[in-house]
Amino acid sequence: MLQVQERVGRPAATSRVELERIGLELFIDRGFEATTVDDIAAAAGVSRRTFFRYFASKNDVVWGDFDALLDAMDGWLGARPARRAMMPALADAVIRFNSLAPEAVASHRQRMSLILHVPALQAHSTLRYADWRAVVARFAARQLDVPERSMQPQLVGHVTLAAAVTAYEQWLADPHARLDDCLAAALSRVRFRFVR
Repeated sequence: MLQVQERVGRPAATSRVELERIGLELFIDRGFEATTVDDIAAAAGVSRRTFFRYFASKNDVVWGDFDALLDAMDGWLGARPARRAMMPALADAVIRFNSLAPEAVASHRQRMSLILHVPALQAHSTLRYADWRAVVARFAARQLDVPERSMQPQLVGHVTLAAAVTAYEQWLADPHARLDDCLAAALSRVRFRFVR
């Protein structure tokens, strides 16, 4: 159980990573809905204002470094030569996006369990998923030489996300499974055949 620190004098120095760790622990201990921003700030020994310097909302705590990882995935895909095999490149990028250090596996399981099973976070996920799909669609549009908003790239984005979420569900259901294996298995089953 996480101990709440007494605030005496100036708050202890903290970081985004530390606030995230504390937030995830509280969400697991108390439940997402029952945990407030004030609870997280108090447990970290910081003010609400400090919390909001790092996160726009409580919902954002569970997403970790999503934006930086998404920028990196966009860079990986953008560096791929155009008109090459699309799915192997996408599978590689998705697996890289989701790669974990061994010591991060347990907390990532908790994070993804929250994201996939807490209704408030599922609703918030639609915004994050839209950004993720846009990166995939941008890559697919370049590979297919079609506009990004056309049907084919959008379909690639949605189907690739569905494969990744399915892999996560399989990974969460089996404590012995490896995430990269689940992702590789799901993505290897995706095939696109577009008629020009």
